[in-house]
Amino acid sequence: MDSRKSIDVTAVGIMVAVCLIWAFQQIGLKSTAVFAAPVLQIGLRSGIAAMLVFALVCARRQRLEFWGRTAGLGILAGLLFAVEFFLVGEALKHTSASHVVVFLYTAPIFAALGLHGKLPSERLSAVQWGGIAVATAGIAFAFLAPQGSGQGPADLGAMLWGDGLALLAGAAWGLTTVLIRTTRLSAAPATHVLFYQLATAFLALTGAAVLAGEAGIVPSGPLLLNIAFQAVVVSFLSFLTWFWLLTQYRASQLGVFSFMTPVFGVLLGVLLLGEPLTPEFAIGTAGVVAGIVIVSAYPWLETMLAGTRSRRTPANLAAVRRRRD
Repeated sequence: MDSRKSIDVTAVGIMVAVCLIWAFQQIGLKSTAVFAAPVLQIGLRSGIAAMLVFALVCARRQRLEFWGRTAGLGILAGLLFAVEFFLVGEALKHTSASHVVVFLYTAPIFAALGLHGKLPSERLSAVQWGGIAVATAGIAFAFLAPQGSGQGPADLGAMLWGDGLALLAGAAWGLTTVLIRTTRLSAAPATHVLFYQLATAFLALTGAAVLAGEAGIVPSGPLLLNIAFQAVVVSFLSFLTWFWLLTQYRASQLGVFSFMTPVFGVLLGVLLLGEPLTPEFAIGTAGVVAGIVIVSAYPWLETMLAGTRSRRTPANLAAVRRRRD
């Protein structure tokens, strides 16, 4: 029997804070890119967070596998994690942070498509396929609709390239979810999986930054604060909080609230970075968010409707009438 409970006010408050933190990470990377390349920053934050997670594992006296099949799958998940954030770092060079966060958070759509053929419990309903169609239409509109921000062809081309990289990052994230859900990693402690991802990303992304000649750092207060925030708050505390929520509350209900992250990302990009918000992109974003909500919320709504139907059986209705009499 599933002991996880339905979301309450506490869960909603925590999810709002977590989604706000996740939205802010792209803003922080974009605003400090003049001091260090985003890919290098992500690599460094991953290394610091990996050490924090390792310390937590040791404090709990857990055994972390460094060899064997689980470790191999963990490294593979880490490589996908590194690909995701490499694409995020590159996307931030060409497009706005608000665009990156919207396209990155199409990951639930890609995960749903990948899990559909892998796990019987994750097969998509007709309603969810409709949600995917809505999200796809939103993505297409954001890409293909004429942009009203006064950009020249070169700027527009760079923006679309960055948007495409962010969308690929979302696909990589979705593939990571499929890998974790369909292999023995699903039975591994969340801290172990997180350590594999962070440690592998640290090695891969810092190495990529060095090979690309982007290992230079201009020491500054904003950069140090951002890396500390990214490592401690984003990659360590927020991820552990998310995993804790998954142990306490129903995942289908928590997933519905992921739509807040792209919404927060757009608002923060406009308010803090002065990024333009064109009507075309706003409409496309609305389609993406609506699609995510439809796909994520359907299992929750189906469960609620099933519970309502079960309470309206003839026997239950007769019992209610007897109590009234």
